[in-house]
Amino acid sequence: MNSRWIIAGAAALSLGLLTLPMLRARSGEPLRPSSVPSVPAGAAEGATCDAEGVANFDFVLKNEHNVAVKMADYKGKVVLLNFWATWCGPCKTEIPAFVELYDKYKDKGLVIVGISVDDSPEQLQAFMKEFHMNYPVLQMHPDVETAYGPFYGYPTSFFVARDGSICKKHLGPATKEQFEQEIKALL
Repeated sequence: MNSRWIIAGAAALSLGLLTLPMLRARSGEPLRPSSVPSVPAGAAEGATCDAEGVANFDFVLKNEHNVAVKMADYKGKVVLLNFWATWCGPCKTEIPAFVELYDKYKDKGLVIVGISVDDSPEQLQAFMKEFHMNYPVLQMHPDVETAYGPFYGYPTSFFVARDGSICKKHLGPATKEQFEQEIKALL
């Protein structure tokens, strides 16, 4: 058999295996990142969803100006945690919805936190200006990736309830309507 066909077959199989987690996430069932701990016994009492884990906010990340931001400051709020990149086409399509939703619900306790996976502060500043981003954007740190990953693609978003429960995970882009429905359920 020709070696090109073997390589092409192996590449197709690899691509298929990498897309399986994304297909599973589109079924609407909540998912939990592999390294996020299970919900402790007492946490389920105040849960606002069928929690699949507890969010880890024990990080200090830098924003687009390299200023330290404590993720712990977001505890007690509904958090939409969005992992993205400036080079990611589907990520760019979600940003206008995030801008609108943050404007609409920030006074009700919503925080949208964009975590840029590999962009420099200069790239972030220019991008945020171009897209009129009005919500906090932080730079990725390997510890955060360990806590919420592995990431099979971007964008990847987590919905965190006020009690810290991870209620939903989106692999790939979602619509404004999907995001708004999930936000309203947690506010």
